[in-house]
Amino acid sequence: MSTPARRNTQTNIDSGPHFTSRLRVFWLIACLVCLPATVQAAKGERPNIIFIMADDLGYGDLGCYGQKLMKTPHIDQLAVQGTRFTQAYAGGSVCTASRAVLLTGLHNGHTPARDNIPHYATYLQESDVTIAEVLQKSGYRCGGVGKWSLGDAGTVGRATNQGFDMWFGYLNQDHAHYYFTEYLDDNEGRLELKGNTKNRQQYSHDLLTERALQFIRDSAAQPFFLYAAYTLPHFSAKAEDPHGLAVPDTEPYSDRDWDIKSKKYAAMIHRLDRDVGRIMSLVNELKLSERTLIIFTSDNGGHRGVPAQLHTNGPLRGFKRDLTEGGIRVPFIANWTGTIPAGKVSDEVIAFQDMLPTFAELAGAKVPANLDGIAVLPALRGEPLTVKHEYLYWDYGHCRARYDQAVRWNHWKGIRHGQQGEIALYNLDQDLSESRDVADQHPKVVQRINEIMKTAAVPDHRYPIGTKYKGKALWHP
Repeated sequence: MSTPARRNTQTNIDSGPHFTSRLRVFWLIACLVCLPATVQAAKGERPNIIFIMADDLGYGDLGCYGQKLMKTPHIDQLAVQGTRFTQAYAGGSVCTASRAVLLTGLHNGHTPARDNIPHYATYLQESDVTIAEVLQKSGYRCGGVGKWSLGDAGTVGRATNQGFDMWFGYLNQDHAHYYFTEYLDDNEGRLELKGNTKNRQQYSHDLLTERALQFIRDSAAQPFFLYAAYTLPHFSAKAEDPHGLAVPDTEPYSDRDWDIKSKKYAAMIHRLDRDVGRIMSLVNELKLSERTLIIFTSDNGGHRGVPAQLHTNGPLRGFKRDLTEGGIRVPFIANWTGTIPAGKVSDEVIAFQDMLPTFAELAGAKVPANLDGIAVLPALRGEPLTVKHEYLYWDYGHCRARYDQAVRWNHWKGIRHGQQGEIALYNLDQDLSESRDVADQHPKVVQRINEIMKTAAVPDHRYPIGTKYKGKALWHP
């Protein structure tokens, strides 16, 4: 760009009174070409963002991640048309912590919500900044459906007080255990479903999808952010189903010679996949595919109660609530026609805390200070990350019988079970299933991970380590 500028000024320097006007035109053109992202974004070049997050979906539950028994054609197609990540990490090993990391860009040792317990009416405060608040200030219409978990109705932590123009679903996490609920939170009020517990006419997931589709239709003329925090395939309350798998029917697996739990879980996956397909179809129908980023992922690893034959976590060890890879490594698919490479598999290491700075960059928005996440747009575009995480950190069990910590540093993974426990060390490049503890062979690596564990988590009086929580859920049916 500098070469044409020199040529232009040299040619016209003695050209008389017309030079000034021509020079102004030149600089106007140059400035337009060099517009910062924020100004370009204001001209409508910012993408819509649809972030679809399943609940307790395992790394191995999808066909594109190796599932053999359950079919997920629509999500697999999303991967075919986009990029599938193999080293993507959730914010935590349980729902509330993971969602807090996603929405605030802070890792598990800094985020305002670090576990599912203690139960608080609100986890987010007025001072906390969410993805939705950042995007909303940049002109995005922000809508959400599904499980919120970070602030009950009437509190400052509710979704509509944290940047969302629309929220429909479950504000309280324990309420989300009921698929045939008597009501759903609807913005500042409720959608009443009286008698639904008995007559089972309304399956909540179906209602969530209808509202998500309506939000896309209503928002198509402006940049929008949809956070579809689906509750499938999370286990339901036993009061709804003896197997904890409430689903209207077991189609299309009813005729399989499987146990009933396998059929029900597979039917949940089918319903989830079907509705991801409906969202994809609507985006195409509205001709939004070239300006819409769609991400599909899960909030943490699969549940240990899933029948073993389904291999919910594929090759990974452990499950939800564990800090092994099976608890925190998740499927992650990114699709954006014309921008994200189709059919690519990426091994770049990315994490939930990266979504806020990444989405802010896409929107041309100001990024909050002191985030733990990094913008990972190069990885989405199929390029190597030049700025990488120094480390990734998780912990679990602050107010439980045992407090665990985990650190990923380069290709090393260190896990400490209990405050006084020894650190187990795994080389993830060579041992994805974390079956060989090599701590004795690499004492300096263990020492470095130990140093990170000592400083990564900032103490929080709401999560007193070593004090076992004895309270109960705030929400009851």
